[in-house]
Amino acid sequence: MGKTVKKNYAYNLMYQLFAMIIPLITTPYISRVLGSNNIGIYSYTLSIVTYFILFGSLGLSMYGQREIAYNQDNKKKYSKTFYEVLFLRIITMSISMVMFYFLFVFRGNKYNTYYFILLLEMVATIFDISWFFQGLEEFKKTVMRNMFIKIISLICIFVFVKSPEDLNLYFLIYVFSNLFGNLSLWLYLPKYIMKTGIKKLDIAKHFKPTVSLFIPQIAIQVYTVLDKTMIGFITNNMNQVAFYEQSQKIVKIALTIVTALGTVKSPRISSYASKNDNYRISLSINNSFRFVWFIGIPIMFGLIGISSKFVPWFFGPGYNDVILLMIIGSLLIIAIWLKNDSGIQFLIATKRQNLFTISVVAAAVFNFVLNLVSIPIFGPIGAIISSVLAETLIIVIHYFVTRKILKLDFIKLTDLKYVFFGLIMMFVVLLIGLYTNVSVLSTIIQIVAGAFVYFLLLIIFGDKYINEIKNKIFLEVNKHVNKKKN
Repeated sequence: MGKTVKKNYAYNLMYQLFAMIIPLITTPYISRVLGSNNIGIYSYTLSIVTYFILFGSLGLSMYGQREIAYNQDNKKKYSKTFYEVLFLRIITMSISMVMFYFLFVFRGNKYNTYYFILLLEMVATIFDISWFFQGLEEFKKTVMRNMFIKIISLICIFVFVKSPEDLNLYFLIYVFSNLFGNLSLWLYLPKYIMKTGIKKLDIAKHFKPTVSLFIPQIAIQVYTVLDKTMIGFITNNMNQVAFYEQSQKIVKIALTIVTALGTVKSPRISSYASKNDNYRISLSINNSFRFVWFIGIPIMFGLIGISSKFVPWFFGPGYNDVILLMIIGSLLIIAIWLKNDSGIQFLIATKRQNLFTISVVAAAVFNFVLNLVSIPIFGPIGAIISSVLAETLIIVIHYFVTRKILKLDFIKLTDLKYVFFGLIMMFVVLLIGLYTNVSVLSTIIQIVAGAFVYFLLLIIFGDKYINEIKNKIFLEVNKHVNKKKN
């Protein structure tokens, strides 16, 4: 396809950074305008509809991306696969929409209006074909589409959402932005696919393998979305749901950088797997692990260090409970990245999803049981601790599974230097926090100082990534000088 991982990573990273900036703009505004109770309602109802979207989607997005990647050099095959997966998605999502309507909309409850609006989110999911372009490694199109839609939704939020009574409008902006964004990708479709006769399609053959991907996705939701559902159901306190939601929002923002690498590498690893190129698979994933430690450690320790000064000015009054949740939640960063690299990049991309299923189901059951015990006692803090322990369990299982297939080194002794340098950085950040007031400026000073200390230590001790960056800069400067001489 003529695409490189580096180019696709650049596109996806550009979008992820953009997606990271948007919540930094909207969250302080929304937390103050809507209030914690409304944010809790939004998070709780969205968690409910997510289960039905998950059921309707089965594992089709992940499965579809993988199958397109396997056949990306054969237009006839991947066109046929596209239609088959698309029609299966329409059937399953339609069934799920009917179930959701009769269980939550038709019967009526205090959140009935919001559930009705969220039906449109299910419609939007039907038209989502981003998996097709990701399978072809055409990330530029999905990135540009997503950026445009997010800009429009950002403008709409500031124009239309002005008070707690505008929660309905906030829901509508969310669902319509997703719907129009998904529809926009269809404009590119004719260029990439061939017409296939309906009689030639074999939709049923995709049902069994996609269900095998559906099971781990269900399990993953237990310690992501279900946490919010259980907090709301057990505590019956939407403010508690909001505190958990806000803390996780910051952690998700931090997760975007390395998540971008995993998204673009999965199709490439699927392509390697189709050629039985285990050497390149192992090399690619081990490089991902190194990058996780290199950039993930400072982000994790940085969040812990700035939390007490960051939360009060960012979210506004009444959100101090988010501080401890954010500190504990920061531990998820490394665990989730390692899980994605070993599970999604490797096990799923190489069609070993049964092993991935075992790991996430075990962790999901573990997390669910811990939630039942910990949430009644500790509230959202119990939920976040349970999530950290569940993610750690997955890493342990993946380690024992992958060591029998490929030599994957989750952590080397040389990687421990990142932990040591990260701890020094965190100490500096906390120290600055002790002598500064709560403000945007103090957080900026903490971040800049922390980054300076961390990367200075890496430069002094000659880190591999730092040396690569220096060499690339040196080569570019030489090229530029030589061009001028010529």
